Amino acid sequence: MSRIELLNPSQTKGKAQEQLAQIESAFGSIPNMFKAIANSPAALKSMWGSFGALGQGAIDARLGEQIAVAIANFNSCEYCLAAHTALGRKAGASAREMEAAQRGSSEDPKTAAILAFALNIVKNRGQDVEVDISSLRRLQVSDEIIAEVLAHVALNVFTNYVNLVFDVPLDFPRINLRK
Repeated sequence: MSRIELLNPSQTKGKAQEQLAQIESAFGSIPNMFKAIANSPAALKSMWGSFGALGQGAIDARLGEQIAVAIANFNSCEYCLAAHTALGRKAGASAREMEAAQRGSSEDPKTAAILAFALNIVKNRGQDVEVDISSLRRLQVSDEIIAEVLAHVALNVFTNYVNLVFDVPLDFPRINLRK
């Protein structure tokens, strides 16, 4: 049971109600994570706005979901792991690719380096990343992508913590954490 009320659109008003309607339109329903964060219209706006902005960025949906899965697994966030695995499959990643992403790996050298960088940011709290950035540049990963990886990390840490702190119930098929 969630530690915070899961709000439906009828329990909200103004911008929060509009954003929940957008979320429902995008997903076909409103995932519980958004119902939880809707208790704060400002937090909902921040989260939904970040998803929207990054969805139009240089990192495609498939790689974005691989980053999300790696971070969710590292942070032991079952909710985000389940949600982003499903979204990654919808974005064209194979089950094998999503399983590899959970471990922070990929057969593609650029993707592997990006996942290692993302995980290193989380593990080291943004410190000691010079080697990762040098590796990305050797693979000709642009500064735009490098900056967006950081934005994806920040958003995913936020969503992981929302789901962990509020104990948001799963509404996606469960995926086992890997350690």
